[in-house]
Parts: sequence; C-alpha cells; structure tokens
Amino acid sequence: MNRIDRYILRQLVGGLLAVTFGLAALVWLTQSLRFIELVLDRGLSLAVFVQLTGLMLPGFIAVILPITTFVVVLFIYVRMNSDRELVVMRAAGLSQLRLGRPALLLAFASVALGYVLNLWLVPMSHTAFRIWQYEIRNEMAAILVQEGVFSSVGGDLTVYARLRDRDGTLRGILVHDAREAGAPATILAEEGRITNGPFGPRVTLLKGVRQQMERVPPPAGSPPGTEPTMRLSVLSFNENSVDLARATRQEEVRFRDSRERGVQELLHPDPAEQLRPREIARFVGEAHQRLAAPLTALTYALVGMAVALTGQFRRHGGGLRLAVGVGLVVALLAVGLTIGNLATRDNAFTWLIWVHATVPGALAFWWLVGAPGMPRFRRHVMPPGQPMASG
Repeated sequence: MNRIDRYILRQLVGGLLAVTFGLAALVWLTQSLRFIELVLDRGLSLAVFVQLTGLMLPGFIAVILPITTFVVVLFIYVRMNSDRELVVMRAAGLSQLRLGRPALLLAFASVALGYVLNLWLVPMSHTAFRIWQYEIRNEMAAILVQEGVFSSVGGDLTVYARLRDRDGTLRGILVHDAREAGAPATILAEEGRITNGPFGPRVTLLKGVRQQMERVPPPAGSPPGTEPTMRLSVLSFNENSVDLARATRQEEVRFRDSRERGVQELLHPDPAEQLRPREIARFVGEAHQRLAAPLTALTYALVGMAVALTGQFRRHGGGLRLAVGVGLVVALLAVGLTIGNLATRDNAFTWLIWVHATVPGALAFWWLVGAPGMPRFRRHVMPPGQPMASG
C-alpha cells in the first residue's frame, strides 16, 4: 500500500468505527430502556443491567455493519470528489479500481467480521442473554419482591409486602396467583419468608387465608347446556407456600430459539425435539440468511463505489450522488427483508437470499470497471469545411 491508499483507508476505517459504534450505542440505548425497570423498581444492580444489555450489542453490530460500511464508503468518496481530491488522483493516472482499492479492503474486512459475528459471537451472546432472562424471571424472583411495591413475577403472579425486615422476613403479604387458568387465588398472610427450593424460589406464608374462585359443575339432573357456576373457596392456614418460579413443565424446559443455534444445528435440527415443519423451515431460512448476510457488506460497498466514483465531475453534484446511493441501498434493504420473510416460510426461495447478497454487487463492480460489453453510441462529428449534403 502506498501513501494514497493509506490516506484513504485511514479515513474509511475511522469513519466506519465512529459510525458503527455510534449507531450501535444509539440502538443499545433505545433497546435497553425495556430493562431499566429492573434497576429502578426491582433492585437489580447497575452491573447486572450493563452485562445483560451488553449481550445484545453483537447482534446489533452484525445487522448494522453492512449498512455502515456502505454509508462510510459513499460519504468519504463523495466528500473527496467534492474537495477535488479524486480529480487530482485521476490526473495522476489512478484508475477507478485503483481508487477503490482501500474501500475493497475495508469491505472484505467487514465481511470477515460479519462471519465472526454471525457464526460465533451472536449465537453465544444471545444464548447468554436468554439464560440471564430465565434466571431473572425464575431464580432471582426473591430480589424482585420489594417493600411496599406490587411486584409482578412472570406476568401472572403478583406479590405485595407491606414491610421487609433486615433478616428478609416479609410482613403484611398479599399474593395474587393467576397461573391456573380459570381459578385465580388471592392469599393474605401476616408474615412470610422467601427461600430457595429445588425448583426455584418459594415464599413460605404464616397465619393467613387463601381465597380462590372455583368452577362448580351443574348438579345432576340439570337441563343440558347449563353453565357451571363460580364459588368462592376460603381456607385459613397456619403455614402455606407458593412457588415464585414458573411452575408449568413447558416453561421448566427452556426452548432455544434460532438465534441461539449454530448453522449446522439450524440446517439439521435434532429429530428428538419434534419440531413442526414451520419451525424447521424457519431454521433453514435463518441459516441461509446468517451465511449470506456478511456478503452484503461487500455488495453495499461496491454500490457506494459505483455511485461515487463513476460519472462526470460536477462541482455541486455531491447531493445527487448521495441521494442515488442511499435510494439504491434502501431499495436493496427492502427487497432483502421481503426475500428473508419468503425464505423462512418456504425454503424454495432460499436461493433468492444468495442472489440478493451477490448479484447487485456484481452489477456494481461491472459498472465500476466501465461496463465492458455494453454497446456505446458515438455522436458523428462533421469535419470542418465539409459541405452538408442537401436532400
């Protein structure tokens, strides 16, 4: 690499790092607002919040890296063209490919990083993220019960404690358990304590009453179609216990979604899981998207180079080039989303994923090198002094 290559590449790398991490931080900030309640209302530490939300960053970077690569390539070359730098370099004998060599190096580096993210970091980080969520919902329910706050554990279990002593004893407890469909229960107790059991945290209640709505079938001899009635059942107790963890068998075994699985597992899922055909089709489509997505970084970079480096120089033509390049990539993104949805529903369309990832880049490269093979029409110029033919 000579000095010109290093000069261009330094600007491209600096711009890519700034734009990628800036956009990733913005997306992280908007997505992490969903978990800020765990810190403000539920008592989780800031370190847990940062670790939990930080596990989402590899997935964000994998999605935005092709887009930021295009943005940096397009804007850097358009700026250099507006500043007459490309004019001087072309006058020195540099071809289009020679000018675009630093951008190609950056694009190939983005492709390599994309494969590292999609094939290793994203599945690993998403698996850790799902495990954190599972532990917070089930095994960390004890710290989610705060004094004087109606704490929702899992969405269908609500716990309220009027006071919480230093030793962890809860006083003035109300528990509303709606996990059993059609038979919600409300429990009032004078005091209780949260302990860890074999299936997660439990709250042991002392000196209380349990009220539950029960569905009573119609008595024998009732006319057909008689609706069952509801009856309030009241039970006083000296000691009772309630599981704060999710109690159903389906939720004890955590289902691993497609983003937690490797490509090999997506293409060949374990038959013991007894997945439905729709889920298998979604896994196969996800595998092809994960393998083809990094190539879009090279494709989008070539589109940006074809727009910024070709055409005649215009003193105020930067805005038009930017608009054309952004419009082309926005159209490619929309087509890619449509193809991805089709491929996850019907695997017969998976080949379109690879067409979308490679063909636009090949066309942009063909246009960048001068569109060889394309017919050109030259305007005939009359030699000076030659009389025009009269009709």
